Amino acid sequence: MKKMNKQRVTLQEVAKHAGVSTSTASLVVRNNPRISEATRNKVLQSMEDLGYVYDRVAANMRSKSSNIVGVIVTDISNTFISEFLIGVQTTLESLGYTVLLGTTFDSVDKQERLISTMVEHRVGGIILNPASKSSARTVKQLNQIRTPKVLANRELSDVQCDYVGVDYEQGTWMAVHHLLQKGHRRIAFLGGIKTSSTWIERMKGFKRAHDEENVTIDESLIIDIVPTREGGKEALAQVMDQPEPPTAIFCFSDLVAFGVIQALSARGIQPGEDIDVVGFDNVPEAEMYHPPLTTVSSFPRSIGVKAANLLYHKMNEQDEELQRLILKPQLHIRETSPS
Repeated sequence: MKKMNKQRVTLQEVAKHAGVSTSTASLVVRNNPRISEATRNKVLQSMEDLGYVYDRVAANMRSKSSNIVGVIVTDISNTFISEFLIGVQTTLESLGYTVLLGTTFDSVDKQERLISTMVEHRVGGIILNPASKSSARTVKQLNQIRTPKVLANRELSDVQCDYVGVDYEQGTWMAVHHLLQKGHRRIAFLGGIKTSSTWIERMKGFKRAHDEENVTIDESLIIDIVPTREGGKEALAQVMDQPEPPTAIFCFSDLVAFGVIQALSARGIQPGEDIDVVGFDNVPEAEMYHPPLTTVSSFPRSIGVKAANLLYHKMNEQDEELQRLILKPQLHIRETSPS
C-alpha cells in the first residue's frame, strides 16, 4: 500500500484547535508581549498536541525580516573567540535575536559556503570574524550581498561594512617597547599569518618600537605560523635552535604564548627569568597560567558587544553611515616579563 506523505500542520489548524484567530496564534509564535498568559498557554498546548513546527524561513520571506543573526568565527576552541562570542550572544539575545553559529576553522572555502548558506536562509544580519587568508573573492562576495554585516577582529580592505577591533599596532608597540626598555635587543615575533590584517598591524607596531630605539630587527627571529599552541611550540624550536637565540619573545596571541611557554619549560628554560615572553589578548587563562603571562588586552568580549550593537543598528537603520570602532589596548605586566 502506498504510504501517504504527512503534511505540515498549519498555523490555521493550530488557531482552530485553540479556539483563537490565526492572527492571535501568529502573535504567540512571535512571542508578542500583548498576548495574555492564558491565551499563550492555550495556543502553545495546541501546537504541542498537533505537532506544529514554526516555518521561520517562510515567515521571514513574508515579513522580509528575521530575528536570526548569523555569526561566523574561525575556531571556537580559541579562548579569544569564545570570549568574543559571549559578548555577541548575550547582547543579541537581550535585543531579541537568536544566534546561528558557523565555524570556518580558518578555511576560506568553508567561510564562503557559510556566508552563502546564511544568506540563503535569510538571516537578518551577519557578524564575521574573517579567515586569515580571506581573498579578493571573499571581498567580492561580501560586497555583493545585501544582508547587513559587521566584520570583527580582522579587517578586509575594500569591504563595505562596519568593523570592530582593537588597535593591534599600538598594542604590539606597547609590548615590544616594554621589552626594549628592559634592555632586550634580540626579540622574536612568533605566530600569525603574514597575509592577515592582524599580523600586518602587529608587525607595524613591532617595527615602530625597534625604530624608535634604533634597534635592528633580525628577520630570522620572525616566524609566521598558525596561531595555536602547537604553532607556538614549532616556532619556538625554530628560533631557539639558532646560533644566537632571542632573549625575549613577542607572541601573536596568548594561545601561541602558552605553546611557547610549554616548549621553553621542556627545554629547562624559565620564562620571566631566563627569557621574557609576552602574549596578546589577555584571555582569562593568561592571569592563571604558570607563570602568569605578561600580555596585551584586546578586549574580545567588548568587541563582541560592540559588533552586536553595530549590527543591530545596521539592521534597523539601513542609511546609517559605516563605522570603524577601534578599542585601545592595555598592557598587563606579569611574571613572564616582569618590570
